Formats: sequence, structure tokens, C-alpha cells
Amino acid sequence: MYTFSSKLKTFAFVLMALGLVGIAFGFLTAPKTVEDVEKILANSHHGGHHTEAVAHESHDDHAATDVAHHEAAKTEAVVSDSLKTTAQDTVKAAAAPVVDEHHNDNHKVEAAHGHEGADAHAEHQEHLEHVLHQLQNKPWAALYVACIFFMLISVGVLAFYAIQWAAQAGWSPVLFRVMEGITSYLLPGSIIFFILLIASGMHLNHLFIWMDPEVVKHDELIQGKVGFLNVPFFLIRAAIFLAGWNLYRFLSRKNSLAQDNANDDSFYKKNFKLAAGFLVFFIVTESIASWDWIMSVDPHWYSTLFGWYVFASFFVSGITTIAFVTLYLKSKGHLEYVNTSHIHDLAKFMFGISVFWTYLWFSQFMLMWYSNIPEEVTYFITRIENYKLPFFGMLALNFVFPILILINTDFKRLTWVVVMAGILILTGHYIDFFNMIMPATVGDQWFIGVSEISSLLFFFGLFIFVVFTALTKAPLLAKRNPLIEESKHFHY
Repeated sequence: MYTFSSKLKTFAFVLMALGLVGIAFGFLTAPKTVEDVEKILANSHHGGHHTEAVAHESHDDHAATDVAHHEAAKTEAVVSDSLKTTAQDTVKAAAAPVVDEHHNDNHKVEAAHGHEGADAHAEHQEHLEHVLHQLQNKPWAALYVACIFFMLISVGVLAFYAIQWAAQAGWSPVLFRVMEGITSYLLPGSIIFFILLIASGMHLNHLFIWMDPEVVKHDELIQGKVGFLNVPFFLIRAAIFLAGWNLYRFLSRKNSLAQDNANDDSFYKKNFKLAAGFLVFFIVTESIASWDWIMSVDPHWYSTLFGWYVFASFFVSGITTIAFVTLYLKSKGHLEYVNTSHIHDLAKFMFGISVFWTYLWFSQFMLMWYSNIPEEVTYFITRIENYKLPFFGMLALNFVFPILILINTDFKRLTWVVVMAGILILTGHYIDFFNMIMPATVGDQWFIGVSEISSLLFFFGLFIFVVFTALTKAPLLAKRNPLIEESKHFHY
């Protein structure tokens, strides 16, 4: 039996404590009013340029007004000179229309400038309110990215676990308890995530703009999607998806433990059938969940392969996490039957799914960029212009480095190489989720600050605590699995 070490437990608690403090700080320091936003913009480089632009526009308005008054003065002088050379009665007859026209022109100029000034002020206020929503979204978005990332890691492991059962794989049963331990995070992760979705539905944040009735009222595209994108249906779908995934995790874990003490293979057969049924349910629900929880933050944009793209991202992250936990337990003297061939196979999956993710990313990007349809290509223009470093950095971390590091067969058997590649993969895919969520929720107001780091620390600490606590609940070897002997002696 595995014992959760006090050092690792303390480390997890410290991460959670620091994370909670930082998350609270992020929410407390978020701007509350438009005046706070003006101060922030004034103190930033972006705000300096904005202030200069506003001042320049104001100077132009004053200059235009001076020119208008100068022209009016010239008109008055001409009229005065003409009055001197004409008869008194002619002056009286002609002066009235001239003066009236002059006054009308002045009123028109003043009205035009007043109207332009009012429009400029209204536009400026609207911009400030938009930035206010973005900055208020920042701690929410940071929390959301970290929450969904760690939850989907456990979902990715659950899918991989179900595939092993359905395929009756002979190499992996010695890793089943590791996978079951990681998937234990799904329940607390789902609860926290669902609470965040409810908070969005209650308009406590602006992560999903289609939830705002004022936005929908003036947006014909979103109005056409109201039948699907509405809060009650959105939350019902989320509840069904999360409940279905957790139910499979509970039943499969229960059958796996029961098989240890069984006299036949009945529980093994139940898990085989259960896994096959779950995978059908998962393929459908995962795609819809990707549309709901990630793609709908950009409700005008759509992609027909987005579900597969998101799946590849959290699937390879889940497999990488299995490798990390396995190597850690192996270093502590556990998992005696896990050998370099098992690690090699995990590394092959890390390599293969990284290539698959890259194929999906390029397919999505290339087709949209080449076709240059405005509602499609805007998604990438926003990210390339405002998120250049995370956008291109994510490509290097998720494709270039894993390929270079893991392409050699011998390297896949070296612990330090697998760990190095795993760190790059997990970092890269966290940034991938960051790129998917942040541009639509905080725009160009992003930066890596207290909220982002604290959210990551909290969920990382919670993940460690839940997973390693679950590993203490049962033996790390599934003793009565019919394929366990093949797995023990697996060599490649």
C-alpha cells in the first residue's frame, strides 16, 4: 500500500494556501469603477498612448473652432464694408438675411461640434466600460483556465483508461491504479467547475458574453443561436456531461477493486462493456462540452473540428500526467512491475498525440487563414496580434520540442528525457487553454500576474492532494485482472 508522504502533503497544502491568498488578492484588486480604469490606463504604456490620442483629438476640436470663428470675423468685416457704400434702406433690407444666415451658420457649427463632442465622449465612456469588464474578467478567467485544465487532465486519463479496458490491452493493467488515482480528481474538479459555470449564469462575471441580455439584444448572430446558447440549457448540458463522466469513473473503479477479490472474471467483463458504452457517450459529450465551455466564449466564431482539437490537447496532457505519477511512484520504490517498456509506451503516446494535436491545429489554422472569411480568421488575427508570445510559444512547446526530444526510440526509455518532455508538454497545453480563453474574455488587457499564478498553484496543490490521497485507498497492483501477468512481463 502506498503512503502519502508528509512532505508531499505539506507541499500540496502550501500550494493551495498560497493560491487561495493570491486568488483573493486578484479579486480584491480588480478595478471596481470606470475611474479606476482611467487611472490604470494612465499608468500603463497603452493608457499613455490612449491619453495622447484623446488630447490630440481635443486639440483638433479647439483648432477647428478657432478657424470657424476667424472665418466668421472675416465675414462680418466684409458685411460692414458693404453697408457703408449702400443706402440706409438697402442696408436694412439686406442686413437681416445676412445676419440671420450668419447666426444660423454659427449655430450649425456649434451644434455640429457639440454633437461630435458628445459622440466622442460617449464612445470614450463605452471604451472605458469595455476595458472595465475585461479587467474584472481577468481573475475570473485565470481561475477558469486553471480549473478547466486540471479537470480535463483527469477526463483525458479517464478516456485513456476506458480505451485500455475496451481494447483489452495487455501492457497497461499494471498502471490501472495510477490511472484510477488521477481520475479521482474528476469529482472535486467537476464540482468547482460547475460552480464557476453557475456564477457565470448568475452574471457574476462576463466570461460568456452571450449570457448578457443586453449584448444579445443588439447582436443578430447570437440571437440566431439562442436556442442552444441559453443559460438553463447550458447548465443542464454541463450537469449531464459531468454526471455521466463521474458515474463511469465511480462504477469502473468499483468493479476494478471488486475484481481483486473475485473468483471469476465477471467484474472484468462488466468493466469491458461499461468502457465500450462510455466511449460512445464520451465522444459525443466531449465535443459538445468543448463548444459550450471553450468555443462559446467566442460566440461568433466556430470550427467543425474544435472538439477533436480540445480533446487532443487534454488527452496528451492526461497521458503525460500518468507518466509523471508513475515515475514518481517508481522512484519511491512502488510499482515494482513497471519497467522501461511501460514508460516507453507512455512516451510513444506522448509523441504520437503531440503530432496528432499539431495536425489538428494546422488543419484548423491553415484552412481558415487561406479562406480568409472574416468571422473565421478574426479568431487568429486577435491572437497573433495581441498574444504573439503565447501563441507562437505554444506551438514550439507542443510540437517542436516534443518531436525533437521524443523522436528517438532510446530516449523514450530515459526518465529524465520523459520528464523534460512532459514538463514542456504540460506547460504548452496550459498555454494552449490560456490562448483559447483569454483573448475573448480579457482582450489585450492580459498579462501573467498574481491571479494567473495563484490559480495555477491552487489547482495544482488540490490535484496533488486528491490524487495521492486516492492512491492510498487501494493496492497499487490490480492483482486479479486477467491480463495482469501479461502486463507484468511486458517487454518491447
